[in-house]
Amino acid sequence: MDVKDAVKKAIEYVTDVFQTENIVNVGLEEVTLDETNNVWEITVGFSRPWDYPKQGIVIEFQPQNPKRQYKVVSIDDETGEVKSIKIRALPNE
Repeated sequence: MDVKDAVKKAIEYVTDVFQTENIVNVGLEEVTLDETNNVWEITVGFSRPWDYPKQGIVIEFQPQNPKRQYKVVSIDDETGEVKSIKIRALPNE
């Protein structure tokens, strides 16, 4: 499987698995091929409705910058099977 196939599979998988959580802003963050284990590690970022800042008074034209969630999707390079989805902790967390 090439990098484009792995990325496409990871994004589709995350979108499907988290469908009931109404995720938005789904996008690729990082790609690594672990050659020792023959596994793609694809980091996918997205936002959930509760990631938007809470405000008492919403100003219509004020931008809302949500937090992002990051998941690492591990995909077997030979079979294309998704092996896991893990939380990717940020360095300052």
